[in-house]
Amino acid sequence: MLRLCSCFLLALVWANSVIAAEFTGKVRVIDGDTLDVGGIRLRLHGIDAPERDQPCTTLSGQDWGCGDWVTQQVRDRYQGAQARCEATDHDRYKRVVARCFVDGLDIGQDLVATGLAYAYRKYTMEYDLEEKAAFIADRGIHGFTLSSPERYRLTRTRGREAPDSKCLIKGNINGTGAHIYHVPGQKFYERTGIRSEAGERWFCSEAQARASGWRAARQ
Repeated sequence: MLRLCSCFLLALVWANSVIAAEFTGKVRVIDGDTLDVGGIRLRLHGIDAPERDQPCTTLSGQDWGCGDWVTQQVRDRYQGAQARCEATDHDRYKRVVARCFVDGLDIGQDLVATGLAYAYRKYTMEYDLEEKAAFIADRGIHGFTLSSPERYRLTRTRGREAPDSKCLIKGNINGTGAHIYHVPGQKFYERTGIRSEAGERWFCSEAQARASGWRAARQ
C-alpha cells in the first residue's frame, strides 16, 4: 500500500513538473492555433483559430477558404522563428497547451489582435479586449462571415449535421434503449450524433418524432 501511494505521488509530481515546464525551439506551424516547437506538438493557450478546411463567406457573398488562409498567415509570421513556451495544461488529444513567445511577443495575443484567431473565452478571458478591438476594426477573419471554430468542429463531426435543412430534430437512442428526440437549442443537441445504422434518425417536426415513438428530451 505504501509503495502504491509513493508511486502515485511521484506520478503527480511528474505531471505537475510537465505542466509547469518551459521549453524552446524553432516554430513549425501546423494550423492557426497548433504548432510544433522543438519537436513538441502544442496548442496555443487561450485562442481558437479556424480549422484548416473551414470555409467562410466574404461580405460580397464569395466563398473563401478561411482556414487555409489563416494557416498561411500564421506560417508567414512565425514559421522558423525561435520561440520560448510555457506549458499550462494538456488537452484531450494529449497535446501540450502553452503560451509561446517570439522576441518577447505573445503569439496567441498577436494572433487574436490581428484577427487571425478568436479569444477562447470558454477557457480564459485573457485576450478578450484584443478580440473586441479586432472585431471593431474588421481585421482578418472579422471581415468574413463564418461559424466559430468550435461550432464548426461539432457540425463537421459524423452524424451531427442534418442532411436536410428542414429536418433538424435528432432522434437518438440512448444506452438503455430509450428513444429520445432533441430539438435545436436544447442542452445536448449539439453533441448528439445520429447513427442511422443503429436505428437513429432525423425528424422534420416534433409531431413526426412522437408519432414514430420518440419522446422529448427533458433538457
